[in-house]
Formats: sequence, structure tokens, C-alpha cells
Amino acid sequence: MIVEFVWPRGGWGRAFHYVKHRMRRLPDTPEKIARGIFAGIVTAFTPLFGLHFLVAAIIAFIVRGNMLAAILATFVGNPLTYVPIALVSTQIGLFLLGRHPDEVGNGDTFVRKFFHAAENLRENLIALFTDADADWRALTVFFDDIFYPYLIGGIIPGVIGGLVAYYLSVPVIRAYQARRRGVLKKKLAAIRAKAEAAKRTKTD
Repeated sequence: MIVEFVWPRGGWGRAFHYVKHRMRRLPDTPEKIARGIFAGIVTAFTPLFGLHFLVAAIIAFIVRGNMLAAILATFVGNPLTYVPIALVSTQIGLFLLGRHPDEVGNGDTFVRKFFHAAENLRENLIALFTDADADWRALTVFFDDIFYPYLIGGIIPGVIGGLVAYYLSVPVIRAYQARRRGVLKKKLAAIRAKAEAAKRTKTD
């Protein structure tokens, strides 16, 4: 299960094509689908892990975008992109907060703070049901050095990425929908032609 989360069956290339295929076939206007994609990409640049689907749906509702498109677009954030997204967003956040980016440390230190925070949370949950004392120091460090700067800093690249995706996806989705309508019209015309031919055969 964990292996498939990091590397899904068929690889990330196949997963990407599946999401793209589902996105194109959504029964909505290109603009509304593109606004959903915008919402999903903005969400992917937030540290609200575990809540991405909910956050994407809320943003899509606010911008009047397609909610399913928003949920699908959150897959821009995946195990292959989480680290670079988090590093860039946190560095921008530290800069905006007037702190020096070197305060967080290098990439290895950055990842360790995630693990230490997760371990600290696990230990504190156990402490609720035992005599152990809760210690929130690792989570406090994580919030100050990672989570809050990440949350603030992810807004800029998230919005930029979302806008780029919006303007690129509208013409692509529109062209795909027009081609699909053309194919359906041809199939319908062929069915009608066969039905008329069958009628003439019976009449003769």
C-alpha cells in the first residue's frame, strides 16, 4: 500500500495520463474545469496534508470551478514533487516573514524536521493514554520553521502555477471537447444512416 502511494502501479506517467484523461472528459465548460485546476494546484502548494481534497473543493466553490477537476489537480502534489514544492514555498515564506532562509537548514535538515514532528505527534498521542509527559518542542519548531513559512510562502508559487495552468488548459480542453463532439456527431450520423438504410431495405 505504501509502495503504491510512492510509486503507483504502472508508474507516475500512467497516473498522470489517467488524471489528464479524466480531466478532459469532465462534463463542464472549459473555463469552469480550468478554474477547478487552478484551485487544485493552489491547494497542492499548501502544507495542509490530509485536507487537500477538502481545501481544493472549498477553493473551487469560491472561484466557481469544477470540484472534481480541483480534486484531480491536487495530484500535482505527490511524493515526487512534495519536497521541491515544500522547499521553495518555505524559502519564500521565510523571506516574506523577514527571516533568513538558512534558519531552516539544508534539505536533509528540512526533511528531518518533518519526521521529528511526526514522531513527536505520535508520542504525544500515546501520552494521552499513558503516564508519559507530552513534549511539544519538535512540533513547535516544525510550526515556526516549516509549517507557517510553508503556508505563507506557498501562496505565491501556488497562484502563479494555478494561473499558468488555467490559461494553458482552457484552449486545450476546448479543443478536446470540440473534437469529441465532432466524433460523436459522426457516430450519430452513421447510426442514422444505417437506420434509414435498414428502413429502405424493409420497404423494398
